[in-house]
Amino acid sequence: MLPDQPAFSVSELNHQAKMLLESHFDFVRVEGEIGDFTAASSGHWYFTLKDTSAQVRCAMFKGANAKLKFRPGKGDSVRIRARVSLYENRGEFQLIVQHIEPAGEGALQLAFEKLKTRLQAEGLFERDRKQTVPDSARSVGVITSASGAALHDILSVLERRSPMTEVYLFPVPVQGVEAPAAIVTAIQQANRIAKKTISLDVLIVGRGGGSLEDLWAFNEEVVARAIAASALPIVSAVGHEVDFSIADFVADQRAATPSAAAELVSLDQEEWFQRLDRMHLQLDQALKRRISQQRERLDHLRARLRHPGKQLAMQLDTIRTQEKNLKRLVQGRLDKNHLLLEGLTRQLKSHHPKAALGRARDTLLEGKRDLAEKINRRLMSERTDLQQALRLLESLGPENTLARGYAIVNTGDGAILREAGDVQMGDTLHVRLHRGSVEGTVTQVNESIDSTG
Repeated sequence: MLPDQPAFSVSELNHQAKMLLESHFDFVRVEGEIGDFTAASSGHWYFTLKDTSAQVRCAMFKGANAKLKFRPGKGDSVRIRARVSLYENRGEFQLIVQHIEPAGEGALQLAFEKLKTRLQAEGLFERDRKQTVPDSARSVGVITSASGAALHDILSVLERRSPMTEVYLFPVPVQGVEAPAAIVTAIQQANRIAKKTISLDVLIVGRGGGSLEDLWAFNEEVVARAIAASALPIVSAVGHEVDFSIADFVADQRAATPSAAAELVSLDQEEWFQRLDRMHLQLDQALKRRISQQRERLDHLRARLRHPGKQLAMQLDTIRTQEKNLKRLVQGRLDKNHLLLEGLTRQLKSHHPKAALGRARDTLLEGKRDLAEKINRRLMSERTDLQQALRLLESLGPENTLARGYAIVNTGDGAILREAGDVQMGDTLHVRLHRGSVEGTVTQVNESIDSTG
């Protein structure tokens, strides 16, 4: 017969057992294989954890499993951290799971590989869908923490290499639960602004180094898809050189560090100076070639000036036209390149040595004046030679010969009479004098020269 003592109700017994278990055990870590797995509509997970000889029921409530970066499934080997408890309604021993990770591999790394594989299969990493990143951007959008070392590194590099580049900061948290949504919003905001107000050339998205967990915001799927959807080219600069993120694979280009990203999108001002020197040399060579071509053309035209009167006047008009065209062409080239030089000077003036620019400008202006003077002197010399040739041709022309007392005799059919034997008695002759003309009839023909008249 049972001793005379109070009897527990089933509910009281289960409650006492639960209290005893929960007070005796702190959090425990258990490793095993997931058996049956159920994800309830409430968001809670229920599964069994087993090894070769035993199993235990487990429950992971919505608030805890929402923090996981992956979703376990039947057959997965996992390690859990849980409280030991008892489900009073059924008197079932169970573990209330607070955290779960793959056994032998971190949950973050597994989630990283799964997402990477899925996005790669969708083609988001393909080279042919990536945009070209400019190497000398005039305006750069930076999406990072306003207080982080990454922003300082980017600004330092741009200040040193390309001080004329404009930087627009879109401050975001770069780790924590709020970071992914903030980064996505910043990318979308930058694209909207670029369409309406600010002309952005490229975006740098990133942060400094850290652990995989610190960098996780840049491994989120929403961030990856926002980068892929961006109309602006994006450079991913997450962590250090050895760190890789999903953002690196999706972005149009990856930079090993934020500093490297700044160098990637900027052209060193020394290279600008070299470009300016090359343009100056090319301009000088082009002008020399053009002047040489025009000189050869003038020589060719001068060689063709062999016709008297009207033809010479036409050639003179041609030379004058060429003179105007040459002046207009040279002046146009000078004006165009002067405007280009002024534009580059304005971009570089904040860090360009003023004295050197002043000397360069004076040299350019002096060269311009010397060139114009040389052209004018050459044209005046050519004009003087032409006028002398005109005067010589005029002195040898028929009008001066007639003025010295000679006459031109034409027969009745208009032919010039050179020999007496070319006419007969009674022919009509037309005699052109220096002033006026006379007509007569042949009354005598002497084919021999008679000096007595």
